[in-house]
Amino acid sequence: MAKPFASSADTAPKKEVLEVLADGVYALTAEGDPNVGAIEGEDFLVCFEARATPAAARDWLVRLREHTDKPIKYLVLTHYHAVRVLGASAFEAEHIITSETTRNLIEERGEQDWASEYGRMPRLFKNPEEIPGLTWPTQTFEGSYSIPLGGDRGSVELSFCGRGHTAGDIVAWHEKSKTLFAGDLVEAEAALYTGDAFHMEWAGATLDKVKSFRAENLVGGRGMVPRGTEACDAAIEQTRAFLQGMIDEVGAVHKAGGTLKQAFEATHERLAPKFGMWPIFEHCLPFDVQRLWDEFDGIDWPRIWTEERDREVWAQLQD
Repeated sequence: MAKPFASSADTAPKKEVLEVLADGVYALTAEGDPNVGAIEGEDFLVCFEARATPAAARDWLVRLREHTDKPIKYLVLTHYHAVRVLGASAFEAEHIITSETTRNLIEERGEQDWASEYGRMPRLFKNPEEIPGLTWPTQTFEGSYSIPLGGDRGSVELSFCGRGHTAGDIVAWHEKSKTLFAGDLVEAEAALYTGDAFHMEWAGATLDKVKSFRAENLVGGRGMVPRGTEACDAAIEQTRAFLQGMIDEVGAVHKAGGTLKQAFEATHERLAPKFGMWPIFEHCLPFDVQRLWDEFDGIDWPRIWTEERDREVWAQLQD
């Protein structure tokens, strides 16, 4: 019996939990759905990630407004994927910040990604007719960008740590609370999506840089929020182990002259015992293996996912 395509059969609502990580530092998790968060400045808010639609974003903002009524001055988007960015209009933020590479990716493949992700994860797209169009940043940077929070609240430091989940992922570091918003560069007890990734760089230097912050609170792209340096390190190493397992299995099959299907089966067998019960594992793995196979074929820049290509790869590997 064929498996339902991606997350198309995942229709059950998820329980959302708002956590106060420190004074004025918030994260909302939802049983493996994309995480969002915010940090209070002296008289404004910095929000992180925008959800898939304005309606979904408003649900998060209702929860946030239980704690603060400060206006949203900055919306930080860690990367370009549709489920992270298309709800941006609901924030009415003065500034929308991404890396320069993310802006280029929106231009190159934003429309195709929107259609692809809607097909893969329809439940996340609440009232999709409200989406006004692609989300464009008002401010971009290449290496780092600082947002002073005012008073004694410190600053939010945005950094590009290297290519990883996409070519343009950034993290946000709040030194005062030792909190790192890592986007999809780190997942805590949630499977990785790597369909647009640079696996070898991500598993090596990029995660080393993420780990060097020595976070005590880590808000990844999905899953729980680890507390304490040991738990944060464990989440980073769990992410690395997922990537390295893929690299080992796909690399071995590719080197032996095997097929993409054989690489998928070997990777599934390797990862499923540890990661298989985590959110979106079965959804992600075909796209992950296809992208990594492309890397072993020498394709550095990820091919664009379309609705048609999604279905072709799924049919080849999961049906």
